Amino acid sequence: MKNRLNFFLFSVPILILASLVFSITTVALAAELSVERAAICQDVVEREPVDEGTSFPVSVGKLYCFTKIVGAETPAEVIHVWYFGDVERGRITLSIGGSSWRTYSSKVIQEHEIGSWRVEVLDASGKVLQTINFTVTQ
Repeated sequence: MKNRLNFFLFSVPILILASLVFSITTVALAAELSVERAAICQDVVEREPVDEGTSFPVSVGKLYCFTKIVGAETPAEVIHVWYFGDVERGRITLSIGGSSWRTYSSKVIQEHEIGSWRVEVLDASGKVLQTINFTVTQ
């Protein structure tokens, strides 16, 4: 009887700890986000990018950063950070509502913002998932 009690007292906490470690690891792996598709474009229609490119005239006025995110557990977030050169020009937090989710942000391009741009797609912890480079021309 004493051996059974000792077995129970030592085995149950170990099983609980192992279960917690497995659960935490499973949640961490399941929540791994990635960018399946990304584009800078002139519009988004029916959740699809329109007029994608890597170079746009300043007269375009407004550009969109389209991303298709996979691997999310609801709820999740990604952040689109828009840079003109090395200067941050916008930071937009976007909700992800499923394991495969299309979303986008936009940025008004001003007449003097000619040159190199990029959008960094970040997860909620700030990890860069993808960088999209493009140029605005005269």
